[in-house]
Amino acid sequence: MKLTTLNPEIAKKILENNLRQEHRNLSKRACFSKTALRFKEEKIPDRENIRPAFFHDTDRIIHSLVYTRYIDKTQVFYLFENDHITHRVLHVQLVSKIARVIGRALSLNEDLIDAISLGHDLGHVPYGHDGERKLNEILQKKSNEYFCHNAQSVRALRLLERKGDGLNLTLQVLDGILCHNGELMLKEYNPDFNKTKEQFLTEYENCWKVKGYSKKIISMTLEGCVMRISDVIAYIGRDLEDAITLGLIERKDIPKSVSKAIGDTNSSIVNNFALDIINNSYGKDFIKLSNEKFDAINEFYEFSTKAIYQNPLKSTQDDKIKNMFDVLFEIYLNDLEKDCNESSITKYYIKSMNQEYLDKTSKPRIVCDYIAGMTDDFFNKEFRNAMIPNNFGYKIEKSVANNVYKN
Repeated sequence: MKLTTLNPEIAKKILENNLRQEHRNLSKRACFSKTALRFKEEKIPDRENIRPAFFHDTDRIIHSLVYTRYIDKTQVFYLFENDHITHRVLHVQLVSKIARVIGRALSLNEDLIDAISLGHDLGHVPYGHDGERKLNEILQKKSNEYFCHNAQSVRALRLLERKGDGLNLTLQVLDGILCHNGELMLKEYNPDFNKTKEQFLTEYENCWKVKGYSKKIISMTLEGCVMRISDVIAYIGRDLEDAITLGLIERKDIPKSVSKAIGDTNSSIVNNFALDIINNSYGKDFIKLSNEKFDAINEFYEFSTKAIYQNPLKSTQDDKIKNMFDVLFEIYLNDLEKDCNESSITKYYIKSMNQEYLDKTSKPRIVCDYIAGMTDDFFNKEFRNAMIPNNFGYKIEKSVANNVYKN
């Protein structure tokens, strides 16, 4: 097949136009595409690629296998037969949309915002944060490491994709993903503009070694900070609507002080927070919430934690799910130690990874990577296959019986 190539003169004009657009549209505080840093040289250097670096990263993310598996990843609510409930694949798109609205108003790099937003939750495990807490507990026991989904997202993109070679995304995108932890609210986000590759790698390693470390780090770009607060805005409003749809709470349960400050619907919550951030961050080198909105988001998060995330009506199956993680982790670990070729972790995962990954990665970490990458549905099927006897059908096929005798 003959490959189509771009006319050099046309390519030159496109590259020049890309530069002009950024200089015309972006604030001096924005992260320009020409400042993008990668850990390995590209076959076509970013400066010669008509796709700007962060735009190119978005393409790589959405075409990755791990992104495809977003489609069946829990956001908050699992085991409900309701197609209108938010899944992870919708959440990341909502985050991207909210963050790009804010980013555009602040003249920031929307390509960078989009890439961080779409990639930030790729490391989430089956059954959302509940599954994450259980996998963290297991990993601590097995290898004295801590598990957090934001570091696992970086791991998936840097190491696990392309059979262990990774996607070679830019430092700025990986940094925004690593620093996105949305469980610690800040009134003001001040980017670590001077962060280096070495500092990023140290922060990444510390996420596995130091308990709660991922909550302490701040992105090196305003774009990463915008995405981090947009993640919170996206989930608190949408989780509220989902909880009401499922009958866990009623709209009247929302604290009056919260609804007065930000409204009581997803649309009003998103709008009020987005405009507040723009008002308080425009022309600044930080991202900030007003005192009123910061107090409101903290009170709303506290309400949501008790009324939604820890609602006993939602948690009736949690012990069973925790047991599933324990059982599957032990099965996979034993299979690896025994070099069991018939195990699903061997057939579906080990054989798809390169030798360098297998040589450098501990067996507990390999099991963790495998489980973290599963969809909820595949996780459930794996447990059923492991624990529930298979039906032999009408009779044993002759070909199967003959093979048994031959062996």
